[in-house]
Amino acid sequence: MPQYPRIIPASDSALLIEFGDTIDYDINDRVYSLQREIEVSEFSEAVEEFIPSYRSLLVEYDPAEYGYQEIHDRVAMLVESGGVAASRIADTGEDAHQIPVAYGGDYGPDLNTVADHAGLTPEEVIEIHSGTDYHVFMLGFAPGFPYLGGLDERIACPRLATPRTLVPAGSVGIAEAQTGVYPNASPGGWQLIGQTPMALFDVEADPPAAMLPGTKVNFVPITHDEYESRLGSG
Repeated sequence: MPQYPRIIPASDSALLIEFGDTIDYDINDRVYSLQREIEVSEFSEAVEEFIPSYRSLLVEYDPAEYGYQEIHDRVAMLVESGGVAASRIADTGEDAHQIPVAYGGDYGPDLNTVADHAGLTPEEVIEIHSGTDYHVFMLGFAPGFPYLGGLDERIACPRLATPRTLVPAGSVGIAEAQTGVYPNASPGGWQLIGQTPMALFDVEADPPAAMLPGTKVNFVPITHDEYESRLGSG
């Protein structure tokens, strides 16, 4: 069995720090805590990119500045010093993102499927989904796509057997024990239960993604008419 945390080479200019092998809040907190520690370290100028995930952090660096062993040892010192103890970004007092969602109908064509799978009514699924605080574990799959943890297990639902070739931008979906929002139109296999009129990714913005890892998210139900009104005013 692997011992965590562990640091392994990923290429001639990258190393991977793994904190575990499960989806876990504390593990995810340690990933982003380490990133913050490196960002303010004396060797930060050699780091070219961070790629965080649920349980690991990929650090790409300039090999002309530091060799693998040197960057490895410096990162290991941060890990071993205790500077990456859990310190959830979402608990720093930041307000949660309030995401308006029109549930069901054409906006959420799989809402009834999720309800049937859960043995609930569509209204109960909406109440449960919108009554939960979510944590952005990571961005992935597509630019700005947030993988959200905290989904109530009562409404967990498998992915579609056959993915859609086109999912509208703003679609809110469920896949197994996660929920997420498609920031742009793309193929996808999540169960779609609603849609938000909010723009969630803008390449011209800084940062371009509306929801960043470590932050909190709440979904707020709106009517279908409100959706169209907000979409038109945006």
